[in-house]
Amino acid sequence: MCLAIPVKVVDIRDDMMAKVEKDGVKLDVATMLVEDLKVGEYVLVHAGFIIERLTLEDAQDKLDLYREFQEKVKGQQ
Repeated sequence: MCLAIPVKVVDIRDDMMAKVEKDGVKLDVATMLVEDLKVGEYVLVHAGFIIERLTLEDAQDKLDLYREFQEKVKGQQ
């Protein structure tokens, strides 16, 4: 099972690749599955491909849930 965490698009290149970032970690990903991608948008990435564009609200909701999950896991250790 894979967990997709929202990341922000920080750069788009002409070769159907983009750079995304979360918490200072940057990753190059393929953009060919999503049309008209723009810098600043939030997306989900799986296996090196952007698979879904997210609204800012959806991204924030998912990030909040992820943070809540992390806190619960830390509390169980």
